[in-house]
Amino acid sequence: MADFARVRQVRAKDPSSIARYLESRSRRQLLLGDDRLLIIAADHPARGALAVGSDPMAMASRYDLLRRIVLALSRPGVDGVLGTPDILEDLAILGVLDGKLAVGSMNRGGLRGAVFEMDDRYTAYDVDSMVRSKLDMAKLLVRISLDDPATPGALESAANAVTRSAEMALPLMIEPFMSHRVNERIVNDFSAEAVITSIAIASALGASSAYSWLKLPVVPDMERALEATTLPTLLLGGDLNGDAVGTYKLWGRALALDGVHGLTVGRTLLYPEDGDVAGAVDAAAALVHG
Repeated sequence: MADFARVRQVRAKDPSSIARYLESRSRRQLLLGDDRLLIIAADHPARGALAVGSDPMAMASRYDLLRRIVLALSRPGVDGVLGTPDILEDLAILGVLDGKLAVGSMNRGGLRGAVFEMDDRYTAYDVDSMVRSKLDMAKLLVRISLDDPATPGALESAANAVTRSAEMALPLMIEPFMSHRVNERIVNDFSAEAVITSIAIASALGASSAYSWLKLPVVPDMERALEATTLPTLLLGGDLNGDAVGTYKLWGRALALDGVHGLTVGRTLLYPEDGDVAGAVDAAAALVHG
């Protein structure tokens, strides 16, 4: 049972200790054994994205979300968690990050549904704060819209973050999409051609790509898409859309391709349709590490 009373007490009475919880946790190498990773993604709330399926407020309870993350991290084969500072600090206080990868999410300013959604400003971690907190990896989102004037600024900010991460030897996942607005909503293009184009743009960001990774959606013709890069890649799980068996088969085929090192999955595993978080996580772990 997660000790939320202790989390509240630490935050209210001893906030200076939060940095020590992060800095003192036991750490691990990025890649071990089979060179595969299963990362639980939990940075959605910071962008105002609380919906899962038909429930627009599924992720509204922080306590429920933390319980699900703690359960997921306890399962064999889960290597770490991706989150914003508030999430990772709660988990550090709860003591569940020992031996796990802590991945910091950076740009969450492009709030879901906002007129400024394409303006993906860096409102969470920056590289220096992640290094101080002894995080293991970083993640940034790069949505590229050829008809949105916010795109050049977003690309410049992303390039600066990539450059700084390379200077500090901090591995960084770049999650690129070719995007456009449809009926006032931002829609990502999941065609192989669009993913290949996003890979080409994202791979060249920054003054060095030495520490750059990619976080890519699983799309048709994934083999051709992955031929567009030599960067190590994690797959974005995405939604099951009512077809868990088909989605898991798609993941399995993509995981067998050269350059793929695992999965980064969030709501699909934390909020499965049948409510069985442990079962969903174990199935994904079997695909990644099996």
